[in-house]
Amino acid sequence: MSPFRVALSSDFRKSDGSPAFPTFDLTPFDGNPEIEYSYVTAIDGRIPGPALTGFDALILLAPRFDAGSIPADNRLALVARFGVGYDSVDVAACTAKGITVTNTPLAIRRPVAVAALTLIFALSGRLMAKDRLVRTGRWNERTDHMGAGLTGRVLGLIGAGGIGQELIPLARPFFREIIVADPHVEASVIEGLGARKLPFAEVLAQADFLTAACPLNDETHHLMGAEAFASMKPTACFINVSRGPVHDEAALVAALRTGQIAGAALDVMEQEPIAADSPLIGMANTILTPHALCWTDECFEDIARAALRSIVDVSLGLAPTHPVAG
Repeated sequence: MSPFRVALSSDFRKSDGSPAFPTFDLTPFDGNPEIEYSYVTAIDGRIPGPALTGFDALILLAPRFDAGSIPADNRLALVARFGVGYDSVDVAACTAKGITVTNTPLAIRRPVAVAALTLIFALSGRLMAKDRLVRTGRWNERTDHMGAGLTGRVLGLIGAGGIGQELIPLARPFFREIIVADPHVEASVIEGLGARKLPFAEVLAQADFLTAACPLNDETHHLMGAEAFASMKPTACFINVSRGPVHDEAALVAALRTGQIAGAALDVMEQEPIAADSPLIGMANTILTPHALCWTDECFEDIARAALRSIVDVSLGLAPTHPVAG
């Protein structure tokens, strides 16, 4: 019987061929003579279909996978997305061809929730501004950069899925109240975690720190646009740890420039990598990280374990865990 062949998107390796993520342990494959693996290269950020001919499964990091990525031999059975977001995958096209798409939602909940808290703390303490004072010899200007304590403030969440439900109990000791906008999660679930469900407009109006932790879809694309930012407090800050296109970058830039909101912290951008001439880069009231703030050794070990488990399950004829719907 021919071996079960697994492709990995080439961004799992550096340009010199060494592992991009040393904690991504492939020994479950190395020790299995019935599984072979190799790397496939994306073209213009997309996996080309011919490159996957003869493969049974793909472990996908950053490149897109669309209808044109499906090989003509109909052998591919699984696309295992390395992470929780799968907006880069045309799930409907995969489903139509009998290809299962999986993700690793449990592995990223705590790391992304911690990343959100990290950005909130950095904004509230004016961390980046104070770091610049020391580095530029302006120590005595520290009184010009007073932070904002959290115990009297309100944390607003857009989304109470896995990440949001992880973040609520972590953040609860620091805030006066946590309020949540999520039409798909029952109020009883949110209340059970110690938060309160409110309409989106009310969360915008009341939040001092507004954090996007929702999936990217037609409903959430540019959810945070000009109207949404205009509805926020001028002292409020916006944090996005979900997907970049949840916010409209032009609208966010305008809100920051005009003082409609006080600051923003983004681990995700509408365009990734961010354009070199993006106005956000030069703004002192922003914190920008490269869609990697949650990346830790623990995070990648857990993601890898879950992704590899899906591959091994399918190679054994079992149903994989965490399939996503098309």
